[in-house]
Amino acid sequence: MLKDSLETVQNNINEACKRVGRDPSEVTLIAVSKTKPVEVLQEAYDAGVRVFGENKVQELTSKMDQLPDDIHWHMIGHLQRNKVKYIAGRVELIHSVDTFRLAEEINIQAKKRGIIIPILVEINIGNEETKFGIRAEDTLELVRQTAQLDGVSIKGLMTIAPYVVDSEENRPLFHKIRDLSIDIRNENIHNVSMDILSMGMTNDYEVAVEEGATMVRVGTGIFGERNYNI
Repeated sequence: MLKDSLETVQNNINEACKRVGRDPSEVTLIAVSKTKPVEVLQEAYDAGVRVFGENKVQELTSKMDQLPDDIHWHMIGHLQRNKVKYIAGRVELIHSVDTFRLAEEINIQAKKRGIIIPILVEINIGNEETKFGIRAEDTLELVRQTAQLDGVSIKGLMTIAPYVVDSEENRPLFHKIRDLSIDIRNENIHNVSMDILSMGMTNDYEVAVEEGATMVRVGTGIFGERNYNI
């Protein structure tokens, strides 16, 4: 069943790309595995998944230690500064940088290890009080500040759009993120590329792909509903 769900999601991504003339290879599917046990992740791995996203550091590092080494792990949830040291150099990408203080801590941990850590700047595009991320209008300033840190590299933008029944409602928000990435790219800031747009989840990833997403974060669409009581 998981294999069928995975195939359905990938087919939907392919079709969304086809509708707007994109190459499906431009879009990375991140399997969001939060709250799911290692056995389920192993099943997904056996079905071909190599990119997983986790929201919590402790859960991420625990799973990382139990699963194959060729998995690409992404930190997609809110990241506290005191937890950065546990994932620095161990994850492919940190999606959720929304303050300069967090960027500074990532930089400190990167310098300790002699590495450069790739990050995305998280934008609260719906201006929702319950979500993390900076306002769209503050993005350029944070990008400029963070670009001066030589232990991090800004690879693009991330957003969690509002939950909606009709995914079309989020289209203008995804479009806004894409326009913002183009504006930032045109600033030609050293240490900044806007190659990655991480946007779109189970309920709206197809629209996100049509609007330029290069990474979509799908959990329920692959693994089914989560049990938060475990």
